[in-house]
Order: sequence, then C-alpha cells, then structure tokens
Amino acid sequence: MNEAVLRATIEESIATKQRLSQQCLPAIRSLCELAIATLSSGGKVMLCGNGGSSCDASHAAGELVGWFEKKQRRAYAAIALGHQTPALTAIGNDAGYEHVFSREVQAIGKKGDLLIGITTSGGSKNVVAAMQMAKQMGIATAVLCGEKRGAAVDLADVAVQVPSTNTARIQESHLVVVHMMCAAVEEALPA
Repeated sequence: MNEAVLRATIEESIATKQRLSQQCLPAIRSLCELAIATLSSGGKVMLCGNGGSSCDASHAAGELVGWFEKKQRRAYAAIALGHQTPALTAIGNDAGYEHVFSREVQAIGKKGDLLIGITTSGGSKNVVAAMQMAKQMGIATAVLCGEKRGAAVDLADVAVQVPSTNTARIQESHLVVVHMMCAAVEEALPA
C-alpha cells in the first residue's frame, strides 16, 4: 500500500470525526448525561454489539469498571453482553443467535439500567431484540450506529448516528464517543 492510499485513509477518518463533531454533539451529550444519571442512581450500563462492535462494548465496560483517566476512583457498574461463552453458545444454539443479548438483558437488567447497542448498520437483529427487551422492562436505551437509519434507532432514547456509511470509519468514531462518555462519567461522578 502506498503512502497516498494510507494518507487518504487517515484523511477520511479525520473528515468523519469532523462531521461527528459538527452533527452529533447534542446526541453525544445526551448519551453522556444518560450514562451519568444511570450510574449515579445505582443502575448499570449494559453494552452489546457484534464483531468489532462487541470489542467496543467490552472496551467501554472495561473503562467504566476499571478506569479511564482517573486512577483513584470507585468502579462503575458496567458489563458487555455476549462475553460469557457458555451462555452465548447455549442461547445461540437453542434459541437462535438473534436472542443472545436479549436473554442476558432479561436475566440481569432492571429498571434504572441503561442498554447501549453498538451496531454500524443500526439493524443488527440481536441488538434490536435486546433493545426491544430493554424497552419492555423499562430500561433506558441508546444506540451507536452509522448514518443509515436501522430499527435500533427507533428503539433508542438516544441515538448517536455517525455520519458515514463506511464500517471502519463508523467504528473508529464509536470509540471516540465511548471515550467521551467515559470521561464525562469520571468527571461527573464522585471518586
């Protein structure tokens, strides 16, 4: 790969983040406020996604339970769904992969919690099913997705729609959003 192609990729990533800054700050602020309200009232943040978005969910949960920038603070209640292999494989095998997250929401979710679905398309069936379950249980919902309006957007109390259709650029922006949320939580909540 030559330098021109590498530079173009970096510039496309920067341009996507500039559009994120120009178009999505109100939604990002709402997501941060929702996470802060959830954690400050004793709720937990549940996150889910597939593939790279599953990694983003795990990354966010790790930053909240461990720490992001403040090393001397209490742990915040957060969990990435789909990371318990026995549950994942049993539910996927017995009920279908579209139920892997909704079963976990049903098992551990409660009113006062927050479910954040991460799906570049906005339409991953298992993320949508989890958000439907959360809605039935009175659990707040948010989605991180791309600019295409998938079914998850209609189920979300807050939707951060990255202005791109390129999966890699959307995922890169999701990580920025996750980091902003973690920073906001750490700043707002007592150590």
